[in-house]
Amino acid sequence: MKNITLLGATGSIGIQTIDVIKQHPDKFKLFAISFGENIQRALPIIEEFQPLWIVVKNKEAKEKLINAATKIDGQILYGTDSLDTICEHDGVDIVVNAVMGSVGLSATLNAIRNKKQIAIANKETLVTAGHLVMAEAKKYNVDLLPIDSEHSAIFQALNGEEKKQVNKIILTASGGSFRDKTRKELENVTVQDALKHPNWSMGAKITIDSATMMNKGLEVIEAHWLFNISFDQIEVVQHKESIIHSMVEFVDSSIIAQLGTPDMRVPIQYALTYPNRESLPTANKLDLVSIGKLHFQQMDYNRFPGLKLAFEAGKAGGTLPTVLNAANEIAVDLFLNEKISFLQIEDIVEKMLSNHQNIANPDLETIQSVDLETRKKVLEVL
Repeated sequence: MKNITLLGATGSIGIQTIDVIKQHPDKFKLFAISFGENIQRALPIIEEFQPLWIVVKNKEAKEKLINAATKIDGQILYGTDSLDTICEHDGVDIVVNAVMGSVGLSATLNAIRNKKQIAIANKETLVTAGHLVMAEAKKYNVDLLPIDSEHSAIFQALNGEEKKQVNKIILTASGGSFRDKTRKELENVTVQDALKHPNWSMGAKITIDSATMMNKGLEVIEAHWLFNISFDQIEVVQHKESIIHSMVEFVDSSIIAQLGTPDMRVPIQYALTYPNRESLPTANKLDLVSIGKLHFQQMDYNRFPGLKLAFEAGKAGGTLPTVLNAANEIAVDLFLNEKISFLQIEDIVEKMLSNHQNIANPDLETIQSVDLETRKKVLEVL
């Protein structure tokens, strides 16, 4: 039995993690959860699993939860500092970091220092502070198990292989909601159009990131840190079907790929059960005969400039990836609230990167300061 702390329980990854836990009640116990303010979605989870610890965004959310619940046995805390409490606890075996944004960074570092296994779906943690997180993981001998389908695929393809024999890793990208549209056709697209991902069911922010290809850019930076590989050894290929989740090419020209239907529960479960595998009865089996064909095409960086910006920020390092991530988060939120157009997302990110004075090897305090400063600047510029 593994005790799990789930950060971001009401998000898309959080809900699918809950589903995996439900299917293996003899193997997993939901020890603690965190969520923001989505009381309606959190209540069924709390009432079914009765976690010992619950962390919400603020005092108001705590009061609403208490008033709405019929029975809560666990202790309710609030604020980002409380995330450390539910990640450090002696009773925790695995911390699933499924929060959106940089809020999960400090909690992840503290979990590592307390030698908790980390199942990570929060790209921003490694994008903004990969050098700090991986150094701590190495120091405390903690595994970082990826939940993203692409990174899970690479992780699986590398099992039993020598790192020095890797030639490159190949991240696949569906192309998102607007993959068949030209730049001109993107000028007047709506939020509703952007949220219609052709393959995956995801939260709003990550769906927009998929449409701009910024999501893939963040994954590139994350892969650099997770697998200790140079940016020149990372390639992105457009693959509309999302059947091949990613690949590794070795020095002898062999390529190992991980295939499956688009279902996030598969990589989530693999991270929770690693190094073992368990059945997932509700998962759809892959039938290559019925699919018939798989399609690939070269990535167009003029069509998807957000991906190019991510490569450039990642290679430069320092605080530029923090600026990239923070500017993008605010810009996507502005688009979702219909304050800016779709193409302005990339314009804002590029402007913030161009105007930033990069700081090499930033510590956690510097990263947090730059993150906050960038968010303020985006709103000021707007």
